Amino acid sequence: MAANMISATVRAVKTKPLLSRRAALVLTPAAITKIKELLTDKPDVIGMKVGVKQRGCNGLSYTLDYAKEKSKFDEIVEQDGVKVLIDKKAQLTLLGTEMDFFDDKLTTEFVFNNPNIKGTCGCGESFTL
Repeated sequence: MAANMISATVRAVKTKPLLSRRAALVLTPAAITKIKELLTDKPDVIGMKVGVKQRGCNGLSYTLDYAKEKSKFDEIVEQDGVKVLIDKKAQLTLLGTEMDFFDDKLTTEFVFNNPNIKGTCGCGESFTL
């Protein structure tokens, strides 16, 4: 299962306006394009699943995996033909978060611009609420 994991980074956002609290998760066009690309050759996968795990130097980090089915309490965010399932443990953590995708010379990763986080570690992989 670890071979299917995808990289994710956390950014503390102070300059952007907060997203509406009604949106569980908002996807940027770059994230939508990348998710569609990742799912093209996986007919048994219904979307991506976002979760949080206790790990890292700041306590929590995001997990991304392929979702083959919806669990009982998962929330589904559907935007522009892309489905992202949010694990029940991550739903309150992700309220108002923007999921983006960056691809440059140094990194290729999904980035969560989360207005709820209070701090991040130096490497950007874990956060606190």
